[in-house]
Amino acid sequence: MNFLVAYLHSDSSQNTNNQIMISADQACRFAKHVAGDFNPIHDADSKRFCVPGDLLFAIALNRYGLHSSMEFSFLEMLGADVPIIYSDNSGLSADNKLHQDVSTEKGKKILSIEMAGDKDSDTETIENLTKSYVRFSGQNFPHILVPLMKEQGVMINPARPLIIYKSMSFELDDVHAKNITLRLDKSSLDVQGKRGNGLFSFSLMSGDKVVGKGQKNLILSGLRPYDEDVMTQVTDEFLVNRDKYLARS
Repeated sequence: MNFLVAYLHSDSSQNTNNQIMISADQACRFAKHVAGDFNPIHDADSKRFCVPGDLLFAIALNRYGLHSSMEFSFLEMLGADVPIIYSDNSGLSADNKLHQDVSTEKGKKILSIEMAGDKDSDTETIENLTKSYVRFSGQNFPHILVPLMKEQGVMINPARPLIIYKSMSFELDDVHAKNITLRLDKSSLDVQGKRGNGLFSFSLMSGDKVVGKGQKNLILSGLRPYDEDVMTQVTDEFLVNRDKYLARS
């Protein structure tokens, strides 16, 4: 698990049934130090705490390797100190895809993963792509989402903001490409009543060359009419809390 070991319980990160547990403190540190994600739902002391989907993604990529086609579907939010198991399937489906699941001990599915095509298990390549993606993903708010909400005339509930990670997928032309970074190509927010579907399309870059394409999907709940003053206050508080945390680190 290389750099991810610090974000898993050391006594259970590599046991015989692939069981892993993640504490609130570990998940919080990953969100802030690796992904640059300061969503308060990932604060260790939050009453609504959940493990970042990007950490579950990072563990999966390191466990299963980098494939030229990958799709991650987030099914449920995960709390702290809940034993989870990454499946170890080996058979291909009818469409030549390998399917894996991340589930709790009790069988509740948290994450579903489909993989196909060439595979690269090089730890440096995987770590680089992992960090590049989660840093891109972790900065969706406020930099991308706030302008989209303003454009659509809606905003999240400032007292109880809820932005849910729905899915992410990508296709790589060259699975062995080095030093991959991400470039946002297009973003949109489709509003249906009090619910919004956010779509971010991105390119995977190796230097100046496009080596793949991908997209991330989010669900925004509890939408209400946009209020410039309120949204500015929410954004300012978010950035102040981020800067205070970074100053202490």
